[in-house]
Amino acid sequence: MTTLAPALADLPLSAPVNLRDLGGIPVAGGTVHPGVVLRADDLATIDQASADGLVARGLRAVVDLRSADEVALTGRGTLGVAPQVTYHHVPFMANIGQAADDTGRPGGRTATADMLDQSRFGAMYLRMFEGAASQIVTALAVIAWSPGAVAFHCAAGQDRTGVLAAAVLLTLGAETEDVVTDYSRTGANSAAIQERIAPVMAPLLARFGFDLDAAARAAVRAEFSDAPMRELIATLTERHGDPLAPLRAAGLTDGLVARLRERLLRPADDADVA
Repeated sequence: MTTLAPALADLPLSAPVNLRDLGGIPVAGGTVHPGVVLRADDLATIDQASADGLVARGLRAVVDLRSADEVALTGRGTLGVAPQVTYHHVPFMANIGQAADDTGRPGGRTATADMLDQSRFGAMYLRMFEGAASQIVTALAVIAWSPGAVAFHCAAGQDRTGVLAAAVLLTLGAETEDVVTDYSRTGANSAAIQERIAPVMAPLLARFGFDLDAAARAAVRAEFSDAPMRELIATLTERHGDPLAPLRAAGLTDGLVARLRERLLRPADDADVA
């Protein structure tokens, strides 16, 4: 019998509220094959029934994009110790304070009220895409070579997860509008996300002087914006010509792209038959 990491014992466990399959999203030559790659909010605090359901549906790998301080608080969670599932810790930032310190405003550290102003996150996404390019490529390799379905997650399933989802879709040849549409689906879940992640994120962010409750209230009142994802793709294209250039420089080979397409692409002809 497997047991949870001790850190998880006092945290509430619940079903993810921002979990979705990338299947069906249009990409070059077809759509993403359903049931192969999932994106989610925090899977370290998933309840047993939800975890069992994902494993029963073929989940065989989890890519945890959270920082070491987040993982230290929660442990890997139920899925991270499941015998059928391989756990991969691929942090996109050194600590959660890195996100809290700078959401792209001049002058660095933001006020609490602005910390979760999602409309400002484009610059943070760009720094992540360029600065964590090698980690993104590592995550893409896990998705490409895992024997079953793969789920990747951060805390909210919005920012780090959104950047990796964009990388997956762009690698498969998705158009900007389709990447943005997927990203924007998180907006409807914002209130539920903030409620679910508060027990973990509030004490972490308090270490850096931020009041998550105040920031979350401000964020939920604001309309979810697709501007950060548009800014990310537009700036990558402007800077590099090819938005995937930072990933190619970090090890995204033609062979890995081909493997991702082999594994994730559902050709248009197959979809028509189905």
